[in-house]
Parts: sequence; structure tokens; C-alpha cells
Amino acid sequence: MKRHILLRRIALYTLLLSAGTASAAPPLPGLAANASNITVSGISSGGYMAVQFQVAYSQQVSGVGVLAGGPYFCAAGSVGRALANCMAPSAKEAPPTPKETLTTITQLAEAGKIDAIKFLSDDRVWLLSGGQDKTVAPAVMDSLAAFYHQLLPEDAVRYVKVPEAGHAMLSVNDAKANACDTSTPPFINRCRDIDAAGQLLTHLLGPLQPAASVPAGEIIAFDQRPYIKGSAIDASMAEEGYAFIPKTCHEGACKVHVAFHGCRQNAREVGRRFIEGAGYNGWAASNRIIVIYPQTAARAGLAFGSTKLILNPKGCWDWWGYTGSDYHTRGGVQMRAVQAMIDAISSAPKR
Repeated sequence: MKRHILLRRIALYTLLLSAGTASAAPPLPGLAANASNITVSGISSGGYMAVQFQVAYSQQVSGVGVLAGGPYFCAAGSVGRALANCMAPSAKEAPPTPKETLTTITQLAEAGKIDAIKFLSDDRVWLLSGGQDKTVAPAVMDSLAAFYHQLLPEDAVRYVKVPEAGHAMLSVNDAKANACDTSTPPFINRCRDIDAAGQLLTHLLGPLQPAASVPAGEIIAFDQRPYIKGSAIDASMAEEGYAFIPKTCHEGACKVHVAFHGCRQNAREVGRRFIEGAGYNGWAASNRIIVIYPQTAARAGLAFGSTKLILNPKGCWDWWGYTGSDYHTRGGVQMRAVQAMIDAISSAPKR
């Protein structure tokens, strides 16, 4: 009897595995995209992730847009520092100074863990901070701006301050956007006619053609697992990510932009609100830009199929070290996964 039950369970488990494989999204298509001029941006933990990615892969990345993020390696591998110095700083628990950040980057570059610092010198940077942001204090973004102003020419850095804005992506594309001063899911706010995606893309890549009101292209779901070393859940990443591919990008040579969502803003939490409503796609369609929207997965300790204890209950990108001590370098599992996605979309089409 016990053997019969065991066989039935094995058969059911095999069936479930087969069904999962059959329904899995395809990998990213090879579209011969331009991999030499990558730009990235993000909100909240996605802003921190965008800074990490820009610094670690500076030879390939030419610009970054950051909303409510902070300096590179601000948390220094400590969740306590993340919550204090990097979100709600005080005189005793302040974000790193530009000199401290530069020292960290220099040491990591010399150790071969990130690209050489010289590759940051020609980057462009767009920053936004909300005066009503109670999640990441404006002082943290001020520290990030001070670092970039020390490193880059004045006209390469644009810092936008919106006194009435809360903790959110500012967009004119989401029909159900929250009020400007709020800091609640889906963390997409309407603040006058501020189009953060359009502003940052124009600063990083401009001049650009106006955004298309009806983007000619498609949003695709893709399997993130082939790009992750180990299992997706052990990286606190979802099995599926998304990308917007303009119709003209099937001809090759399109630019690539990576947009990192914030905490509690992945597709499992808010559906496609960030992917469809953050405002990138209309600009991408008019200017031959592929937008990759990688996705996290929330973890609150142990998870099915994993033996690792990971505390990431809000589905944040790793900017304090929950995936390992190399999270902020080219060796970080999430960093490598996103780089692999860029490599995939930049590869030659399969015939």
C-alpha cells in the first residue's frame, strides 16, 4: 500500500514538473542589440541596483537614472546600515561621503571585482528625489549626487528635486497613478506632468524622438532561469522577467535599457503596472530602445525548492547582501543574471 502511494506521488510530481516546463516562457530572443551603450535606471531598491550595475559594469554602461536610491555600497553588507544610514540617516549614521565611496570603488576595481574606475568618467547621470519621501530620505540622494558631481562634469549630472513627491516612480502613463505625495503600491505617482522615464532617457541618450502614444512593439515574458547561476529562488528572483521590444528592433542594432523596479513592485505584487505604466515603452518604441524589466521574488526565510535562508519579504533588489558578500560586484548572482540577459538580447538572431 505504501509503495502504491509513493508511486502515485512520484507520478504526480513528475507530471507537475512536466507541466511547469511546458508552460515556461521562452528565453530572450537574440536581436543583435547594441551592447556597447547600455543604460540602466531604477526606483528605490532598483535605484540602488542601477547604481551597483553601472559601477560594476562601467565599461559597458554609459548612463544611469536613479529615483530614491543612494550611493554605491551604502549598506556595506549590513541590513542595519541599509535601514539607518541609507534610508533614514542621522548625524551619527550618515551615508558614505563621496571620498569614502570613491575609495571603495577604487579598491574593488584594483582587486578586479568591478570594471576600472576610468570607465565612469564619460557617463551621464539623472537623479530624482521627492521631498515627501519618507522611505529614502532626500539626504541620501544628496549624497549620491555629491559623489557624481565630484566624479563627472557638471553638465553630465542632472538632479531633479520634486518637493511634493513621495516615494515612487513619477509617470504620466499610468491611468490609475497614485497622488503625488503618496508612498504606497504600486509606487507609481502622478506629479504634475513629470515624466521621469522620458526625462532620464533623454538626458542619458538624447536628443530623442517624442514618445509614441501607442507604442509599436510588444511586451514579452521571458524565462529568467537560464541567466541565473543556481536556482531563481536562491537568487530571490522570479522565474519570469519581461521586456518591451519595439517592432523595428527585430532589424537589429537597437539600444538596450534595463529598468529595475522597486521593493513591492514586481509583477507578482502589482502585475504589469510598472512594466506598462512607468513610462519607458513609448519612448523606447520611438527611439529603437529595448527595455528589459528583470523581476525579483519575495523571500521570507525558507522557500520550496531552496535550502537557503533569505530574508527579502518585500522583493527588493539586493543592495545590502542577502544573496552573499559579493552582491555589489560582477560576482553578485543578480548582477551576473542581468548581464547575461543583456548578452542574450545582444546575440545574433537564431535562423
